[in-house]
Amino acid sequence: MNILFTCGGTAGHINPAAALARLFQEREPGCKVLFVGADGGMETRLVPKEGFEIETVTITNFRRSLTPAAIGHNFKTLLNMGKSKKQANAILDRFQPDLVVGTGGYASYPVVNAAAARGIPTAVHESNAVPGLTTKALSKVVDKVMVGFEESRAHYEDPSKVIVTGTPVRGAFFQYNRKEARAKLGFDDGKPLVLSVWGSLGAEVMNAEMVECIALEYAHNAPFHHIHGAGRDYQSVLDGLSAKGVDVNARPEIDVREYIYDMPLVMAAADLVLCRAGASTIAEVAAIARPSVLVPSPNVVADHQTKNARVLANAGGAILLPEGESSGEKLYELIDSLMKDEKRREDMSRALREMAVPDAAEQIYGVLQDLMKGRS
Repeated sequence: MNILFTCGGTAGHINPAAALARLFQEREPGCKVLFVGADGGMETRLVPKEGFEIETVTITNFRRSLTPAAIGHNFKTLLNMGKSKKQANAILDRFQPDLVVGTGGYASYPVVNAAAARGIPTAVHESNAVPGLTTKALSKVVDKVMVGFEESRAHYEDPSKVIVTGTPVRGAFFQYNRKEARAKLGFDDGKPLVLSVWGSLGAEVMNAEMVECIALEYAHNAPFHHIHGAGRDYQSVLDGLSAKGVDVNARPEIDVREYIYDMPLVMAAADLVLCRAGASTIAEVAAIARPSVLVPSPNVVADHQTKNARVLANAGGAILLPEGESSGEKLYELIDSLMKDEKRREDMSRALREMAVPDAAEQIYGVLQDLMKGRS
């Protein structure tokens, strides 16, 4: 059996495909997996780290602007579409896949489209609440469309193709319960844990607000632990705290890290999570039912993070705080309020458990197996 996954651009597109690829190899002895991404994309670095082979096509996006630079870029994209179509067909000729699955990103389009034209079983999975342009276009030619949320179904022309499967989350997130995770982190004082992280690289605006927020926690001798992942702004966060008189060495409850390498463990131990609302993040938060304050990035296509966050907020599992309304003081007030209200946190967790699909990978695996059997 040969399975081809095509994805790219963000971890929210790559991680679900990697989880599915591992499941296929576990369940199907001799299963061969190939990834296809875009030249120079994030996937060319992340996929090999997951242990899978990747090939690339030359594909770029369209810019929604009439500036000379955007027009020139879009003309190049049109040329690349022809080139990527030839590259996609060459890859299909070499690999001879039994199934092609796209999980988002521009590289998905030429590969899935070419496979569908050949009659190869095809499917797409969309992690975001609202489909991107690529998924929306491919939904018209693929056999199955899999989505993370029930609310997503309405965004597709043919609802009969759409199946709510949830979004796969790495198995490491289910390795520990809260008690076990706290013990492994060495927390034995009964104080709850707040986790804050604004993407793997951090976000300058939000990190500046976290300096103010953590300084307020320090001043009020807040009765909880706080682990903050600062990313590339790590030193500036430490400098900012120092300038406000915060001695992190004197308060072990305040743990500012450059990068949280053990994220599944830390999130499992957390009582509250402050984060962006990318597809992977909200899938993880929902899967392990962690109450959250979501501050969506405003710098993403079609404001999709706000739409992701709204799904969790409308269900009662998260608080949606637009970046324009956020501040260090506001974040501190929300943390303080939620840390004092255990019942509200329990209600938020319950809402997330009711909407989550913790066995999303199994659900998708079943859909894809049925698709191949139905076409054999």
